[in-house]
Amino acid sequence: MAQTRAAKGRGYLGVLFFVLVVLGALAAVTFVGLRPYKNFAGDEKFILIPKGTSSYEIAQLLHKEGVVRHWTWLLGYLKIAKRSSHLQAGEYRFEGPLSIPQVADKLIRGLVYYHELTIPEGYSLFEIGELLEQKGFSSPADLWEAARHVDSVSGLGPRPPNLEGFLFPDTYHLARGVTAEEIVGMMVERFRDVYAKYLETEIKESPLNFKELLTLASLIEKETGVDEERELVSAVFHNRLKKRMPLQCDPTVIYAAKLKGRFTGKIRQSDLEAHSAYNTYDRLGLPPGPIANPGLKSIQAALKPAAASYLYFVSNNQGRHVFSVTLEEHQRAVAAYRKGLKRGSNPTRSGSAKSLAYKQQASQSSR
Repeated sequence: MAQTRAAKGRGYLGVLFFVLVVLGALAAVTFVGLRPYKNFAGDEKFILIPKGTSSYEIAQLLHKEGVVRHWTWLLGYLKIAKRSSHLQAGEYRFEGPLSIPQVADKLIRGLVYYHELTIPEGYSLFEIGELLEQKGFSSPADLWEAARHVDSVSGLGPRPPNLEGFLFPDTYHLARGVTAEEIVGMMVERFRDVYAKYLETEIKESPLNFKELLTLASLIEKETGVDEERELVSAVFHNRLKKRMPLQCDPTVIYAAKLKGRFTGKIRQSDLEAHSAYNTYDRLGLPPGPIANPGLKSIQAALKPAAASYLYFVSNNQGRHVFSVTLEEHQRAVAAYRKGLKRGSNPTRSGSAKSLAYKQQASQSSR
């Protein structure tokens, strides 16, 4: 009887010991598994999780990339928390050592990483497309295709052929994997916000219609980046339109050449003489639509030009322009510009010496 009790006691002790060993092992595994971990070079790691990736595949990917110690611990934690079906796709940034709960929380809450992308004022669809491709978001072809969906600007004037002029230049925060259509949607939405807040009332009071104003603003944006000059450039264009003088805006010539896929980086004589609705040397009036996406200040300058009689402007080789009323004044300014070029100064974006020479000749015939 005593021996039986002793045997039972030893049996209980054995079971207790086994349970304690198992609990200890589980505690050790849990402690190691939940402890912050990092096995990748550098301070941070970016990982893109495509749509449709299973929790099992995500756990294996994070293990492979050194974010978690072992995929089974992450998957086990997710299963126990009953959240394995709530993981969200996207690009994630993992910084420093992280515990399993921290990694899981980031995935469950969808704390994807957003890249800051600035679209400068005056960028056209050509330039925005190149920028998006450089940053790895979209191809130029995808952007142009997305920009053909013009229903998003219905009610803002005549239906445009594309969204050139409506993609508001600003800083955007984009998640990796965002589509060109989504990017275009963000930019149009921002344009509508600015329009409603700053422009709607003023545009209704303008003698120019909305498309004409936006087109004029794009020319102003391309001709100067100096805030103090925008209204002066606007005055030159407004004055030329009233006098039925050709606008002779070099950026329109460049845009026309780009549309034909023939722009080489310089304005050639053949570009100045090319027949295009966008060539303001060849045609009177405004081009048929915007040649870029202007910022708010250029749109406001198109609405309210300076009270000035200027008909000409040319670079002063120092980042600004010289404005003239008469052709004779303009010719002197052009001569000074050319001297500056010979001295090695950098011209601004108002055009090449070749186009300026043509400009003088065309201006003389238009007087």
